Amino acid sequence: MNSCVTAPARLGETPLPDGRLLAWAEWGPEDGIPVLLCPGAATSRWLGCGPDAVAALGVRLVSVDRPGLGASSPLPGRTFADFAADIGRLAAARGLGRPPVIGNSQGAPFALACAAAGAVGAVAVVSGADEIAAPEFAGALPAEVRGLVERTAADPGGAEEFFAGFTADAMARLVHGNSPDCDLAVYREPPFAAAYRRALDEGFAQGAAAGYARDTVLAMSRWPFALDRIAVPVDLWYGAHDTSHSPDHGAFLTTRIPGARRHLIPEAGGALLWTHTEPILTTLLHRAAGTA
Repeated sequence: MNSCVTAPARLGETPLPDGRLLAWAEWGPEDGIPVLLCPGAATSRWLGCGPDAVAALGVRLVSVDRPGLGASSPLPGRTFADFAADIGRLAAARGLGRPPVIGNSQGAPFALACAAAGAVGAVAVVSGADEIAAPEFAGALPAEVRGLVERTAADPGGAEEFFAGFTADAMARLVHGNSPDCDLAVYREPPFAAAYRRALDEGFAQGAAAGYARDTVLAMSRWPFALDRIAVPVDLWYGAHDTSHSPDHGAFLTTRIPGARRHLIPEAGGALLWTHTEPILTTLLHRAAGTA
Protein backbone atom coordinates (compact mmCIF):
# COMPACT_ATOMS: atom_id res chain seq x y z
CA MET A 1 0.00 0.00 0.00
CA ASN A 2 1.07 3.62 -0.37
CA SER A 3 2.35 5.24 2.80
CA CYS A 4 -0.53 6.74 4.78
CA VAL A 5 1.73 9.04 6.82
CA THR A 6 4.48 11.56 6.12
CA ALA A 7 6.58 13.85 8.29
CA PRO A 8 4.96 17.16 9.26
CA ALA A 9 5.50 20.19 7.06
CA ARG A 10 5.70 22.52 10.08
CA LEU A 11 6.26 22.17 13.83
CA GLY A 12 5.77 24.70 16.59
CA GLU A 13 4.82 25.46 20.20
CA THR A 14 2.27 28.12 21.12
CA PRO A 15 2.67 29.91 24.48
CA LEU A 16 -0.40 29.89 26.73
CA PRO A 17 -1.30 32.63 29.25
CA ASP A 18 -0.14 30.53 32.23
CA GLY A 19 3.32 30.04 30.72
CA ARG A 20 2.77 26.54 29.37
CA LEU A 21 3.48 25.56 25.77
CA LEU A 22 1.03 23.73 23.52
CA ALA A 23 2.89 21.88 20.77
CA TRP A 24 1.51 21.25 17.29
CA ALA A 25 2.43 19.87 13.88
CA GLU A 26 0.94 20.82 10.53
CA TRP A 27 0.54 19.20 7.12
CA GLY A 28 -0.82 20.76 3.94
CA PRO A 29 -0.78 24.38 2.76
CA GLU A 30 -0.38 27.12 5.38
CA ASP A 31 -3.40 28.89 3.88
CA GLY A 32 -5.46 25.69 3.69
CA ILE A 33 -8.73 24.87 5.46
CA PRO A 34 -7.83 24.27 9.13
CA VAL A 35 -8.69 20.87 10.56
CA LEU A 36 -7.56 19.90 14.07
CA LEU A 37 -6.46 16.40 15.02
CA CYS A 38 -6.69 15.03 18.56
CA PRO A 39 -4.38 11.99 18.33
CA GLY A 40 -4.88 8.61 19.93
CA ALA A 41 -3.54 7.30 23.23
CA ALA A 42 -0.02 8.41 24.14
CA THR A 43 0.91 9.46 20.61
CA SER A 44 2.42 12.83 19.81
CA ARG A 45 1.73 15.46 17.17
CA TRP A 46 4.10 13.67 14.75
CA LEU A 47 1.58 11.06 13.58
CA GLY A 48 -0.68 12.63 10.95
CA CYS A 49 -2.83 10.95 8.33
CA GLY A 50 -3.66 10.83 4.64
CA PRO A 51 -1.10 13.18 3.08
CA ASP A 52 -2.61 12.69 -0.39
CA ALA A 53 -6.13 13.50 0.83
CA VAL A 54 -4.87 16.46 2.87
CA ALA A 55 -3.17 17.91 -0.20
CA ALA A 56 -6.04 17.17 -2.61
CA LEU A 57 -8.64 18.77 -0.32
CA GLY A 58 -6.51 21.81 0.52
CA VAL A 59 -6.53 20.98 4.23
CA ARG A 60 -4.20 22.50 6.81
CA LEU A 61 -4.12 19.58 9.25
CA VAL A 62 -3.05 20.63 12.76
CA SER A 63 -2.22 17.84 15.20
CA VAL A 64 -1.94 18.90 18.85
CA ASP A 65 0.02 17.35 21.72
CA ARG A 66 -2.24 17.20 24.77
CA PRO A 67 -0.62 18.53 27.96
CA GLY A 68 2.22 16.31 29.15
CA LEU A 69 2.47 14.48 25.82
CA GLY A 70 5.21 15.15 23.30
CA ALA A 71 6.41 18.73 23.59
CA SER A 72 3.36 20.18 25.39
CA SER A 73 3.85 21.30 29.00
CA PRO A 74 2.18 19.15 31.66
CA LEU A 75 -0.86 20.37 33.57
CA PRO A 76 -1.40 18.17 36.66
CA GLY A 77 -5.02 17.49 37.48
CA ARG A 78 -6.23 18.89 34.17
CA THR A 79 -9.80 18.42 32.97
CA PHE A 80 -11.57 18.14 29.64
CA ALA A 81 -12.61 21.77 30.07
CA ASP A 82 -8.96 22.77 30.47
CA PHE A 83 -8.12 21.11 27.16
CA ALA A 84 -11.03 22.79 25.38
CA ALA A 85 -9.84 26.15 26.71
CA ASP A 86 -6.31 25.41 25.47
CA ILE A 87 -7.68 24.64 22.00
CA GLY A 88 -9.62 27.90 21.98
CA ARG A 89 -6.44 29.80 22.77
CA LEU A 90 -4.45 27.88 20.15
CA ALA A 91 -7.11 28.56 17.52
CA ALA A 92 -7.05 32.29 18.30
CA ALA A 93 -3.25 32.44 18.24
CA ARG A 94 -2.90 30.45 15.00
CA GLY A 95 -5.84 31.98 13.12
CA LEU A 96 -7.83 28.73 12.96
CA GLY A 97 -11.28 30.14 13.73
CA ARG A 98 -13.63 27.41 14.99
CA PRO A 99 -12.09 24.55 13.04
CA PRO A 100 -13.55 21.10 12.52
CA VAL A 101 -11.76 18.45 14.57
CA ILE A 102 -10.93 14.76 14.24
CA GLY A 103 -10.81 12.80 17.49
CA ASN A 104 -9.03 9.50 16.96
CA SER A 105 -9.16 6.66 19.51
CA GLN A 106 -8.49 8.15 22.98
CA GLY A 107 -8.56 11.60 21.38
CA ALA A 108 -12.31 11.24 20.76
CA PRO A 109 -13.64 12.45 24.13
CA PHE A 110 -11.25 15.41 23.99
CA ALA A 111 -12.64 16.38 20.59
CA LEU A 112 -16.20 16.02 21.90
CA ALA A 113 -15.30 18.16 24.93
CA CYS A 114 -14.15 20.87 22.52
CA ALA A 115 -17.49 20.63 20.71
CA ALA A 116 -19.42 20.86 23.99
CA ALA A 117 -17.42 23.99 24.86
CA GLY A 118 -18.12 25.60 21.48
CA ALA A 119 -14.45 25.64 20.49
CA VAL A 120 -14.84 23.72 17.20
CA GLY A 121 -17.23 23.76 14.25
CA ALA A 122 -17.74 20.04 13.55
CA VAL A 123 -16.42 16.69 14.79
CA ALA A 124 -15.34 13.40 13.25
CA VAL A 125 -14.97 10.71 15.90
CA VAL A 126 -12.76 8.07 14.28
CA SER A 127 -12.41 4.69 15.99
CA GLY A 128 -13.27 6.66 19.08
CA ALA A 129 -12.87 5.59 22.68
CA ASP A 130 -16.45 5.33 23.96
CA GLU A 131 -17.71 6.38 27.38
CA ILE A 132 -17.22 2.88 28.76
CA ALA A 133 -18.00 4.07 32.30
CA ALA A 134 -21.62 4.66 31.22
CA PRO A 135 -23.84 2.19 33.12
CA GLU A 136 -25.32 0.91 29.86
CA PHE A 137 -21.99 -0.80 29.13
CA ALA A 138 -21.48 -2.44 32.52
CA GLY A 139 -22.33 -5.92 31.25
CA ALA A 140 -20.74 -5.54 27.82
CA LEU A 141 -17.11 -4.99 28.82
CA PRO A 142 -14.42 -7.66 29.10
CA ALA A 143 -13.69 -8.45 32.73
CA GLU A 144 -10.26 -6.79 32.64
CA VAL A 145 -11.62 -3.55 31.17
CA ARG A 146 -14.57 -3.54 33.56
CA GLY A 147 -12.11 -3.91 36.43
CA LEU A 148 -10.13 -0.85 35.26
CA VAL A 149 -13.32 1.20 34.93
CA GLU A 150 -14.40 0.26 38.45
CA ARG A 151 -10.92 0.95 39.81
CA THR A 152 -10.89 4.38 38.17
CA ALA A 153 -14.32 5.25 39.58
CA ALA A 154 -13.42 4.12 43.09
CA ASP A 155 -9.94 5.66 43.28
CA PRO A 156 -9.07 8.05 40.42
CA GLY A 157 -5.76 9.01 42.02
CA GLY A 158 -4.70 5.42 42.49
CA ALA A 159 -5.76 4.58 38.93
CA GLU A 160 -3.68 7.48 37.63
CA GLU A 161 -0.67 6.12 39.53
CA PHE A 162 -1.28 2.70 37.97
CA PHE A 163 -1.47 4.09 34.42
CA ALA A 164 1.68 6.12 35.12
CA GLY A 165 3.56 2.82 35.01
CA PHE A 166 2.87 2.36 31.30
CA THR A 167 5.69 2.62 28.75
CA ALA A 168 5.95 3.02 25.00
CA ASP A 169 6.85 -0.66 24.67
CA ALA A 170 3.81 -1.72 26.71
CA MET A 171 1.51 0.46 24.59
CA ALA A 172 2.93 -0.94 21.35
CA ARG A 173 2.37 -4.50 22.57
CA LEU A 174 -1.18 -3.65 23.65
CA VAL A 175 -2.08 -2.12 20.28
CA HIS A 176 -0.58 -4.92 18.20
CA GLY A 177 -1.92 -7.66 20.45
CA ASN A 178 -5.52 -6.44 20.17
CA SER A 179 -5.57 -5.61 16.46
CA PRO A 180 -7.22 -7.64 13.68
CA ASP A 181 -5.26 -8.59 10.56
CA CYS A 182 -6.69 -5.70 8.53
CA ASP A 183 -5.15 -3.25 11.02
CA LEU A 184 -1.87 -5.11 11.36
CA ALA A 185 -1.41 -4.74 7.59
CA VAL A 186 -1.32 -0.97 8.21
CA TYR A 187 0.63 -0.99 11.45
CA ARG A 188 3.39 -3.23 10.04
CA GLU A 189 3.95 -1.16 6.91
CA PRO A 190 7.52 0.14 7.46
CA PRO A 191 6.83 3.89 7.02
CA PHE A 192 3.80 3.73 9.31
CA ALA A 193 5.58 1.55 11.88
CA ALA A 194 8.46 4.04 12.07
CA ALA A 195 6.16 7.06 12.30
CA TYR A 196 3.96 5.44 14.94
CA ARG A 197 6.93 4.41 17.05
CA ARG A 198 8.36 7.92 16.90
CA ALA A 199 5.02 9.41 17.93
CA LEU A 200 4.73 6.87 20.75
CA ASP A 201 8.25 7.47 22.04
CA GLU A 202 7.60 11.22 22.03
CA GLY A 203 4.23 10.73 23.70
CA PHE A 204 6.00 9.05 26.60
CA ALA A 205 9.06 11.33 26.53
CA GLN A 206 8.02 13.16 29.72
CA GLY A 207 6.88 9.92 31.36
CA ALA A 208 3.40 8.43 31.43
CA ALA A 209 2.58 10.39 34.60
CA ALA A 210 2.92 13.68 32.71
CA GLY A 211 0.19 13.03 30.15
CA TYR A 212 -0.98 9.52 29.27
CA ALA A 213 -2.07 8.57 32.78
CA ARG A 214 -4.28 11.65 33.17
CA ASP A 215 -5.74 11.18 29.67
CA THR A 216 -6.68 7.61 30.51
CA VAL A 217 -8.33 8.43 33.82
CA LEU A 218 -10.39 11.13 32.10
CA ALA A 219 -11.38 8.82 29.23
CA MET A 220 -12.29 5.91 31.55
CA SER A 221 -14.37 8.05 33.92
CA ARG A 222 -17.86 9.41 33.33
CA TRP A 223 -17.52 12.28 30.89
CA PRO A 224 -18.52 15.54 32.62
CA PHE A 225 -19.70 17.40 29.52
CA ALA A 226 -23.25 17.19 28.16
CA LEU A 227 -23.32 15.18 24.93
CA ASP A 228 -26.96 16.09 24.36
CA ARG A 229 -26.06 19.79 24.23
CA ILE A 230 -23.46 19.51 21.48
CA ALA A 231 -24.72 21.85 18.78
CA VAL A 232 -22.28 21.16 15.92
CA PRO A 233 -22.37 18.35 13.35
CA VAL A 234 -20.82 15.08 14.56
CA ASP A 235 -19.97 11.98 12.53
CA LEU A 236 -18.80 8.77 14.16
CA TRP A 237 -16.67 6.34 12.14
CA TYR A 238 -16.04 2.73 13.17
CA GLY A 239 -14.71 -0.37 11.47
CA ALA A 240 -16.77 -3.54 11.91
CA HIS A 241 -13.64 -5.49 12.89
CA ASP A 242 -12.62 -2.99 15.58
CA THR A 243 -12.92 -4.71 18.96
CA SER A 244 -11.00 -2.17 21.07
CA HIS A 245 -12.75 1.20 21.11
CA SER A 246 -16.48 0.76 21.69
CA PRO A 247 -18.61 -2.18 22.85
CA ASP A 248 -21.19 -1.42 20.13
CA HIS A 249 -19.14 0.49 17.52
CA GLY A 250 -20.56 3.81 18.67
CA ALA A 251 -24.25 2.94 18.27
CA PHE A 252 -25.30 4.14 21.74
CA LEU A 253 -22.91 7.09 21.64
CA THR A 254 -24.50 8.26 18.38
CA THR A 255 -27.96 8.36 19.95
CA ARG A 256 -26.70 10.66 22.71
CA ILE A 257 -25.51 13.43 20.36
CA PRO A 258 -28.20 15.45 18.53
CA GLY A 259 -28.07 14.92 14.77
CA ALA A 260 -25.00 12.67 14.92
CA ARG A 261 -24.39 10.26 12.04
CA ARG A 262 -22.70 6.88 12.38
CA HIS A 263 -20.64 5.23 9.65
CA LEU A 264 -19.81 1.53 10.09
CA ILE A 265 -17.24 0.29 7.55
CA PRO A 266 -17.72 -3.47 7.06
CA GLU A 267 -14.22 -4.40 5.87
CA ALA A 268 -12.25 -2.21 8.29
CA GLY A 269 -10.89 -2.28 11.82
CA GLY A 270 -9.54 0.42 14.09
CA ALA A 271 -7.07 1.92 11.59
CA LEU A 272 -9.78 3.93 9.81
CA LEU A 273 -7.95 7.23 10.25
CA TRP A 274 -5.29 5.97 7.84
CA THR A 275 -7.28 3.61 5.60
CA HIS A 276 -10.27 5.94 5.05
CA THR A 277 -8.83 9.43 5.42
CA GLU A 278 -10.38 10.83 2.24
CA PRO A 279 -14.06 10.08 3.02
CA ILE A 280 -13.59 11.11 6.65
CA LEU A 281 -12.06 14.47 5.72
CA THR A 282 -14.49 15.09 2.86
CA THR A 283 -17.50 14.43 5.06
CA LEU A 284 -16.07 16.56 7.88
CA LEU A 285 -15.48 19.53 5.56
CA HIS A 286 -18.98 19.28 4.10
CA ARG A 287 -20.52 19.02 7.54
CA ALA A 288 -18.57 22.01 8.81
CA ALA A 289 -19.69 24.01 5.78
CA GLY A 290 -23.32 22.90 6.16
CA THR A 291 -23.37 21.24 2.73
CA ALA A 292 -24.01 17.65 3.85
